[in-house]
Amino acid sequence: MTSLSRELVFLILQFLEEEKFKESVHKLEKESGFFFNMKYFEEKVQAGEWEEVEKYLAGFTKVDDNRYSMKIFFEIRKQKYLEALDRQDKAKAVEILVGDLKVFSTFNEELYKEITQLLTLTNFRENEQLSKYGDTKTARGIMLLELKKLIEANPLFRDKLIFPTLKSSRLRTLINQSLNWQHQLCKNPRPNPDIKTLFIDHSCSPSNGPLAPTPVNLPVAAVAKPAAYTTSLGMGAHGPFPPAAATANANALAGWMANASVSSSVQAAVVTASTIPVPQNQVSILKRPRTPSTTPGMVEYQSADHEQLMKRLRPAPSVEEVSYPSARQASWSLDDLPRTVAMSLHQGSSVTSMDFHPSHQTLLLVGSNNGEISLWELGLRERLVSKPFKIWDISACSLPFQAAMVKDTPISVRRVTWSHDGSFVGVAFTKHLIHIYAYNGSNELAQRMEIDAHIGAVNDLAFAHPNKQLCIVTCGDDKLIKVWDLTGRRLFNFEGHEAPVYSICPHHKENIQFIFSTAIDGKIKAWLYDNMGSRVDYDAPGHWCTTMLYSADGTRLFSCGTSKDGESFLVEWNESEGAIKRTYNGFRKKSAGVVQFDTTQNRFLAAGEDGQIKFWDMDNINLLTTIDAEGGLQGLPHLRFNKDGNLLAVSTADNGFKILANAGGLRSLRTSETPAFEALRTPIESAANKNGVDPTGRSVEKPRTVEDVMDRTKSWQLSEIVDPVHCRLVTMPDNTDTSSKVVRLLYTNSGAGLLALGSNGVQKLWKWSRNDQNPSGKATASVVPTHWQPNSGLLMTNDVSGVNLEEAVPCIALSKNDSYVMSACGGKISLFNMMTFKVMTTFMPPPPASTYLAFHPQDNNIIAIGMEDSTIHIYNVRVDEVKTKLKGHQKRISGLAFSTNLGILVSSGADAHLCVWSIDSWEKRKAVPIQLPAGKAPVGETRVQFHSDQLRLLVAHETQLAIYDASKMERIRQWVPQDVLPAPISYAAYSCNSQLIYATFCDGNTGVFDADSLKLRCRIAPSTYFTPATLNGSQAVYPFVVAAHPLEPNQFALGLTDGSVKVIEPNESEGKWGTSPPMDNGLMNGRTASSTTSNHTPDQGTQR
Repeated sequence: MTSLSRELVFLILQFLEEEKFKESVHKLEKESGFFFNMKYFEEKVQAGEWEEVEKYLAGFTKVDDNRYSMKIFFEIRKQKYLEALDRQDKAKAVEILVGDLKVFSTFNEELYKEITQLLTLTNFRENEQLSKYGDTKTARGIMLLELKKLIEANPLFRDKLIFPTLKSSRLRTLINQSLNWQHQLCKNPRPNPDIKTLFIDHSCSPSNGPLAPTPVNLPVAAVAKPAAYTTSLGMGAHGPFPPAAATANANALAGWMANASVSSSVQAAVVTASTIPVPQNQVSILKRPRTPSTTPGMVEYQSADHEQLMKRLRPAPSVEEVSYPSARQASWSLDDLPRTVAMSLHQGSSVTSMDFHPSHQTLLLVGSNNGEISLWELGLRERLVSKPFKIWDISACSLPFQAAMVKDTPISVRRVTWSHDGSFVGVAFTKHLIHIYAYNGSNELAQRMEIDAHIGAVNDLAFAHPNKQLCIVTCGDDKLIKVWDLTGRRLFNFEGHEAPVYSICPHHKENIQFIFSTAIDGKIKAWLYDNMGSRVDYDAPGHWCTTMLYSADGTRLFSCGTSKDGESFLVEWNESEGAIKRTYNGFRKKSAGVVQFDTTQNRFLAAGEDGQIKFWDMDNINLLTTIDAEGGLQGLPHLRFNKDGNLLAVSTADNGFKILANAGGLRSLRTSETPAFEALRTPIESAANKNGVDPTGRSVEKPRTVEDVMDRTKSWQLSEIVDPVHCRLVTMPDNTDTSSKVVRLLYTNSGAGLLALGSNGVQKLWKWSRNDQNPSGKATASVVPTHWQPNSGLLMTNDVSGVNLEEAVPCIALSKNDSYVMSACGGKISLFNMMTFKVMTTFMPPPPASTYLAFHPQDNNIIAIGMEDSTIHIYNVRVDEVKTKLKGHQKRISGLAFSTNLGILVSSGADAHLCVWSIDSWEKRKAVPIQLPAGKAPVGETRVQFHSDQLRLLVAHETQLAIYDASKMERIRQWVPQDVLPAPISYAAYSCNSQLIYATFCDGNTGVFDADSLKLRCRIAPSTYFTPATLNGSQAVYPFVVAAHPLEPNQFALGLTDGSVKVIEPNESEGKWGTSPPMDNGLMNGRTASSTTSNHTPDQGTQR
């Protein structure tokens, strides 16, 4: 529907409201889907008219449109169900359960089961979660607040919650204006025309002479002005379903495609994302593409009379101009912007591209004009890696490229970027090539792939995940866009641009994966991963070089570009219309190049111009503020935010870059100011780096000698915690049973609770509350939590009848939504409801007993169960059936870990072996023994855990910590107990960001290791968490198990053999556990002088 037709609907809505046609108003609102009347919706919800509520909603969304819509319908149907139960109308409740709520079981089977169980209760308030449910009116009011938040956050309701501002009786006014115009065109206008119908044009009957025209006015009914259509801003919502990012509906791209004007260059077979073909005759009708405009499109009349009429009939602003509600927090200040210069660093050549690591947010990748790429650790102010440009295999390159290289053509970096998980680095060069490096966190970039990708420059490079497969997308001077897999095989070749392609922007909406591309003729095109050609052909503002970026949450699309005349444009696009939503002010008239920009925090935009950084609030077209970063920036500086938006890297004119920070960013960089790190540098180097000077005077770091490394190693000191005052520590209350040691320990996935399984089979749960002391409500060592139990006083106790607890191997696993916990202690496996502590079911009675449990990552109904007899059972809870048994170990299973990236399950056993299984076919792919010290028998608990990249694998055995490349099951690195930590290892786990490894030892110590290098950062002595009396007792005490907080990387919990549980964090003044040991830059074969690593295996050969 055209913009004018849309506005006509609003005028009709206003007319119907003024004339009191109430039912017609709401029917038109629903059928047009243009305006969601929140007031009417509230009335129907408060009245409990559920059928009308859902009918009205159906005009705007369906249950399965997105997660917001799903939550809206779920909340309504749940309330209807609870009201039926409250009336004791079980028959109606069953009808609602089967007819209305069943659809949600596909998405959350466990929740549906719990709702079903409410039927068995006399009063559903016996359920812990519903204990505070009041009367019906109050419950509806609470639900309504939640629904409003969900609706306001739902992208499908964007631009539909605010009625446009109109003068009263606007439709009558327009009709009067039309009649006046018709009357003026009468050949014989009468002074008091007799208007009897609107069905035909007005014309005065002939008279004896001309008379002056008199304005025509229809009588306006004396009706009250309709109530204002208003809405309030939503702040997000929480419900039983996992929170979803604010993802726009999948039709957004279809809107671009359906509304795009098609130029002659577009292929005839145009297909939109919604699979609606554009007929050939429509393609031929459209003569030329038009630049999208924010003003409503109108018919271009040729006569002066019509032009005058257009001025008189100028419509009110379209609804697209109204700011839509935003789910983000509205309060912010300029202090949120990173504006303080934290450091200046020297690259050695003009910086051309930068990108922060997605999770290690002080790790910056820099590309420069001389073809070099560097990896900087900003916390250390150190360049960790430097890779000057070189061709890896000239024989594999094309003949044109080889010819160009003979001429000694200089090559620069055009683009550097990280993959989404930080495992790979992509580099695009100004001649033909791209380089792909693998990064495993060991301060080294391993050559992975070199591709002669384009003829001429490769202008942009990005990583994408079509069909859940990691791919590389490139574009170049040859007018092509290409998609490659990680083996270097070309998957797609997109043709259609008529000029060199300047930039690409891969993205996805719901399940639609697509790529936006821009060329230097200003054309914007969109491509799906198929061979059907471009779906969009638009002109970018400026008609020259333009870059497109999405906001961090993927819901808002921006572009920034410069025309050949130097005029710059920063705009936000309305994806549903394929038109410009707003254009930001603040650029000067002429720029001598292309302006670069970036977005951050779903809130701010930044662009570099005139040696300055300019900031905008996304919702305001006017410039927010401008800074010069203490001067020295490039005229058109390159800039890049880190993921949290608290650091901003900006290129400088002296071949370097500056790091700007806000308060949070300065805290993340505090290690750069600590004496421990300053001691790693020579006095000259420290002073030079502080002043942004490279002491080597070159782009490559000065090679260090063995003596240099020895000096640095000697100056570095291991951090040691020997007293509780040196850290933050809290002991879990009500846990005084010293006869039962803590054998398994888990944080809840929300991070607000801690679950411990004792050797007696009893589980205990502690929860942290949200209050003034703990505003986040998450687990913290600064606040004592509550030992939580349901009102019934039930304990979560496993079936241990007939079990020898001394020999039992306990196991535990928690569902993703924290609703259920599954555990066993030598007996049957019990499934507990985490709200009521009731046993929902038991299964798999021994023999054999279960020894390890793991939920399938993609299906909560599938559980991998390691058994005492060395088999692994793949069990389906829903049908109570073992689907298959895996056999490959010789002794009991002691660890299981899934990787969806690799499509494998890795198992470890007490036989010190690792097995790899396909999760598609459950066939065994590989079996490898762990490498034990000489003379050590292949026995002992072996545990496995995947790194967050799901590629590297932590293997913990009493004799070692080891890191494996799980794709090949080859060991990368190993550490064995030594020096200050000589005792056997009892347990080990990655921190939530996989940057640290927490390991506990049988002599009572805990070690904190750098996860990439396996170097010890900090030792926490047993005197920190045991009293002197306990340490001096006859019983040996030590941490038996460790668990890492799911959100706070520096927080962990210990389960101790005396039955106690401790949560430990570094002091706030420190912020982290020790400091990284000095890097040895490959000297001494991966060992430092203090032997903090051993048996180091170098990276494997380069893959071409």
